[in-house]
Amino acid sequence: MKPWKKLLLLLLLLILLSQVPFACRRYKLGRLNAAIQQSNSQRVATQDEFVEHRGAMHVHSFLGGHSTGNFEEIIAAAKSNQLDFVVMTEHPSKNFSTAEMTLKGIQAGVLFINGNEVSTAQADRLLVIPGNESAAETDEHSTQQVLTQAKLRNATVFIAYPEDFKSWDSTGYDGVEVYNVYTNAREINPVVMFFDGLWSYRSYPDLLFATFYKRPAESLRRWDSAIATRRQRLVAVAGNDAHANVGLSLKDTSGNTLLGLKLDPYERSFRLVRIHVLLPKGATFDSETLRQALGGGHCFIGFDLFSDSTGFRFSGSDANETGIQGDEITLESEVRLSVTTPISSRIVLLRDGNRVQSESGLTRKEFIVTERGSYRVEIYLPQLPGSVGEQPWILSNPIYVK
Repeated sequence: MKPWKKLLLLLLLLILLSQVPFACRRYKLGRLNAAIQQSNSQRVATQDEFVEHRGAMHVHSFLGGHSTGNFEEIIAAAKSNQLDFVVMTEHPSKNFSTAEMTLKGIQAGVLFINGNEVSTAQADRLLVIPGNESAAETDEHSTQQVLTQAKLRNATVFIAYPEDFKSWDSTGYDGVEVYNVYTNAREINPVVMFFDGLWSYRSYPDLLFATFYKRPAESLRRWDSAIATRRQRLVAVAGNDAHANVGLSLKDTSGNTLLGLKLDPYERSFRLVRIHVLLPKGATFDSETLRQALGGGHCFIGFDLFSDSTGFRFSGSDANETGIQGDEITLESEVRLSVTTPISSRIVLLRDGNRVQSESGLTRKEFIVTERGSYRVEIYLPQLPGSVGEQPWILSNPIYVK
């Protein structure tokens, strides 16, 4: 055999060998998909005095200049995911109020709240809900000034991108975006993802998220630390950071798409992670009650791609008081913390961010605590194969034992 033919065969062999990990990963995604379907088939419904509303937060449209997504796409994606609400967080414009022009109120049965994602003079990012025309000027003011102005008009404010936030000593923010899809996606190796896409995109486009999803350890640490050092309640939320702007397209001169591939459509983004908000039965579901529930921490984060987290509950009680996540309970002798999950899970209890107890194979667990602190739970699905079973499925908000 001629040398060049040997070299060509060797090159082909190396190419084939290089694809083995991606073929294996496609096989593993198939197993994961089957395990998720099995897990969802075993869900048990929860009946209590609360109505659960699920939605997406940190969503952008074409108004902010960083997205090509239009309102029709967002509404359709919310409906296809059976969402109850979407919190819009438009980037501001110097020329018009993006918060006033974005989706708000009830649209096709979905409640939209109009907010802004703003940047301050210190380059801190905040999600301000609802937003207004002042969003265009926040980069000229300090973080504290922006927070003070937001509180004067009774807005709800969350720290975005906590890994880059510098003004933790400021006052007036209600919570922290402890998980953000875009932040997590920045860890993707583009070459690896390209070949993963070639092998798996057609069959498992959503589950490609599983190849890079990781527990947001540093953001959770900063959140837990802020609660402990500031001795105040701070809410954890997750951001879909949906832009629908990753992909390739060919358009005609009228802007109509002739050929295109969008890797992050709203429909997919809304499926990855959701915020579940609890309202008492009989409560009016509108933008004000939703904001109050979010600001009060009566909500949890569910990575619903890996199984529907609807029905999770975390509550606490003693002889005199009963509360749910986000509430305070006064410690006299002991407090009972109750956890209910819709699927058999590993339940991890944390106090001030430190793991104190963990048990597996449960749908219900009661913890008795005798120390003051901020108690929250992380729920895992170890029955799911691969690294997904090692990452949290649900992140609760704390119950504050005072």
